[in-house]
Amino acid sequence: MELSADSLREKLQRDLEAEHVEVEDTTPNRCASSFRVLVVSAKFEGKPLLQRHRLVNACLAEELPHIHAFEQKTLTPEQWARERQK
Repeated sequence: MELSADSLREKLQRDLEAEHVEVEDTTPNRCASSFRVLVVSAKFEGKPLLQRHRLVNACLAEELPHIHAFEQKTLTPEQWARERQK
């Protein structure tokens, strides 16, 4: 399986109907084994952090066994708008 920031971004946008996704390969040599993601989706509305992370993990269930480190931030569109105003 080939992992890339682009492939993860596309899958998260499609499956979570995300309005904004950022994926950063944080592996020192960029060998695609460590990622940091930011996902903004209306599907997170009314859900606690754990449920949001489970949605992301379920979306990437096929990829996660091949990823060594995975950091995620999940926001609703309203939270994202507030954060960008800071």
